[in-house]
Amino acid sequence: MAGEIKNLSLVWLAVIACLCYCHFIPARLPKGKWRLISLVPIFYIFTILPLYTASAFFTAVAAFLISWLANFKLLLFAFNQGPIASFPNKSLPIFIAISALPFKIKPKSDASTPKKSKKLPLYLSTEIPISAVVISILFEYKEYIHPYIVLIAYCCLIFLLIEILVELSSLLVRALVGLELEPASDEPYLSTSLQEFWGKRWNLTVNSILRQTIYKPVRSAAAAVLGRERAALLGVLAAFLVSGLMHELLFWYVTRARPSWEMTMFFVVHGVCVVVEFGLKAPLAEKKWRVPWFLSGPLTVGFVAATSFWLFFPPLTRNGADERVIAELRFAGELVKENLKKLWQQFARV
Repeated sequence: MAGEIKNLSLVWLAVIACLCYCHFIPARLPKGKWRLISLVPIFYIFTILPLYTASAFFTAVAAFLISWLANFKLLLFAFNQGPIASFPNKSLPIFIAISALPFKIKPKSDASTPKKSKKLPLYLSTEIPISAVVISILFEYKEYIHPYIVLIAYCCLIFLLIEILVELSSLLVRALVGLELEPASDEPYLSTSLQEFWGKRWNLTVNSILRQTIYKPVRSAAAAVLGRERAALLGVLAAFLVSGLMHELLFWYVTRARPSWEMTMFFVVHGVCVVVEFGLKAPLAEKKWRVPWFLSGPLTVGFVAATSFWLFFPPLTRNGADERVIAELRFAGELVKENLKKLWQQFARV
């Protein structure tokens, strides 16, 4: 454990050093070719950094934050676009936070808008205990639970862990630099279509980055040849394909196993289904016919879950990565609980 903490510390020190370089040198260069060239060494370093961690969970987090999100944000920044470029006079701490952490900054026009209340009371204060209970049950009793129930628990756990990761990052950034931040997701379990699930509710940070790095450039490049509507559909397919490839890379970092391409296929299937939904939307709207929410909601969430069981989770369970993550999270939870107990005992003696 001590060795892994040292590795993580070195990885994040390297990230901070690289982002300091980006703030003081590439940021001073004109946008375009020269800024992009100056960022090439950083792209390489951020791609190999997850290889220096051994923990499955922390490797996945490092790959997600650094090799994927930070690299894509810096790629946009090379052309003076994206979340980093949206703050032209940013300080070094804000530059590092925007580049390295998984959040989306709330526009100033929306900063005073009251937060929308959730249908389910899932906040940080409830998400952490629920996650702890799910992890404990899976760690202790997984072999006695039906495999489909285990996979449903994995779906819930992925959602909760992403929410916790983004919300903890948001609390840190709000405390240090005072930025108002968007939520990680918008209750994806209430989606009534795949368009709504992927476009408006699930993992909004990744959604925004893919929209800017993949969807918009592909749509613009193809519009002259295919027309605006077909180019938009091609942009959607391209965004889903890139998302699949990046997930494939994330799981390779964790498992170091030869890719099976099931993960990529999962996102390609969903991309095709979203395009089909676009095609059906106009004819159904003309006939003023709409699937009731109490049918479309369960169908949408059920389809996401079923395709996850079929394509998303097998690469993880086949290589035992799921059990490694559960064991690591369980160990970390026990460690935190033990340290909190010691602190409480010391406090009680005072």
